[in-house]
Amino acid sequence: MKKNSESGPAADPASGSDNSTGTNTITVQVKFSGRTIPVSVPTEAAARDLKSLLQPLTNVLPRGQKLIFKGKVLEDGATLKSYQIINGSKIMLVASQGLHQGEGPITKPTSSSQSNTRRIVSNSRDSQHPKTETRIEKSRAERWKITGVVALSESQLKEVPEEVWGCGSSIRVLDLGTNFIQQIPSKISDLKSLNKLLLNGNDLSEDSICWEGLLSLKLLSILSLSNNRLTTLPSALCSLTCLSQLHLACNKLTSLPVEIGSLTQLEVLKANNNRISSLPLSIGNCKSLIEIDLSSNLLTELPETLGSLCNLKALYLKNNGVRTVPTTLFKGCQQLSILDLHGTEITNDVLRQIEGWEEFDERRRSKHQKQLDFRVGSSGVFDEGADDKTRGH
Repeated sequence: MKKNSESGPAADPASGSDNSTGTNTITVQVKFSGRTIPVSVPTEAAARDLKSLLQPLTNVLPRGQKLIFKGKVLEDGATLKSYQIINGSKIMLVASQGLHQGEGPITKPTSSSQSNTRRIVSNSRDSQHPKTETRIEKSRAERWKITGVVALSESQLKEVPEEVWGCGSSIRVLDLGTNFIQQIPSKISDLKSLNKLLLNGNDLSEDSICWEGLLSLKLLSILSLSNNRLTTLPSALCSLTCLSQLHLACNKLTSLPVEIGSLTQLEVLKANNNRISSLPLSIGNCKSLIEIDLSSNLLTELPETLGSLCNLKALYLKNNGVRTVPTTLFKGCQQLSILDLHGTEITNDVLRQIEGWEEFDERRRSKHQKQLDFRVGSSGVFDEGADDKTRGH
């Protein structure tokens, strides 16, 4: 399991001492949410450099960080030296609500906050109710074979019951969500008829999944791996060409496979709350995509090939570092009516310069009016994250 501190190579949260043996580095003590984070930075570093180092240690995006030293808010472009910050200086970090990635700000120094949190919840439940083993009766296994549906979510399972594998090709739906499962064995390949596989909210890493077995499920249409500990995905995942929905939210993914363009039947891609910094150009080959959620990642730019997604209706990009959208987006995605840009640097003035904006704006307003008509909307203004004012003025 990777530690949260591993993302920041210049910082050593396990030690309060300077990592460097030279004199060009200082270690400052950053106070955040009741804990102290030691961070090593060059003596000539600016405040923005310190914010970048703090992002993987706190999950707070740089633009959501306010650094305070002796009552003064540090300006991004100013050097730490100009504030007379020296080795051992204490700096306070205040995080803006919503401007974070992953599962939210890291408030405790833990190596496996997600799995530990689930265990704490589990222990709390155990203190109120006697702990009992989950037993699978033969009659229940027989019902699974008849219905083709195995529903075992929130069953406090640490492994997949053997009775599941015994059902073989009778199973069409397997829901193992929100458990404590740490391994998916090769026996998963026995479920040849599986159409829907939900593994979200477990304790799975890329090394604990038998991908060879999973990738033999050629009829798989819906796959959920959200809320696990994945840092990478095998390129072979894209051989599951029947996938219509792929859920990858709340992991630690840094990229998507280049081969994702092979998923030509994919309609929903949810990879929000990860650490993805770029998208493969091949995503433009996923012509069936209707919804893409890439919120709360580390994206700074988007490929022009997004404009090839002629069926795209909703694109969620909030809490990223993007400053514009592809010039082909509005003209190429002629069904697009939802564009969430909250927490980005993109303004309405920028969007209006892009060809096809007027048509997109008309679709957006029409959709919003329909929502109002059915009393599910609440605002008549453009509230998709783009500021009406040009930033910096």
